[in-house]
Amino acid sequence: MILNQPGSGWARLASYVAAEIPVPQVDGVWQFRTIRREGREWGTALIARLDGPADERRRIYTARFMHTLKGKERGKFEAFLEEVGSGPVETLGDLLAGVRKRLEDEDPRPVPVAEWFPVSDGAPHLG
Repeated sequence: MILNQPGSGWARLASYVAAEIPVPQVDGVWQFRTIRREGREWGTALIARLDGPADERRRIYTARFMHTLKGKERGKFEAFLEEVGSGPVETLGDLLAGVRKRLEDEDPRPVPVAEWFPVSDGAPHLG
């Protein structure tokens, strides 16, 4: 079964990503549909990060999670972050198209960066 709404794994994935890369450099997040099947939930997001002395390059990552919702391993959570591309800032569209093609999935939905990352004390987590 495929669900359009993010599940509980998204917040944990965002926390994982925030611990791995500097959130202030993240300038884009796109989320694919959540998949729930056989007591598990899977999610994939694309993360765009500015890089270089003058933010002239952009690095693209896939962030994935698997969250066990039922059964003996209920609550088990695994997250992965992988850099899948980089290029000049102005090539974002080409970079994202290449990643989507490799993932063989439909287009992800954009999510505002400040809404995707964990909130603490009423303010977005910025690294």
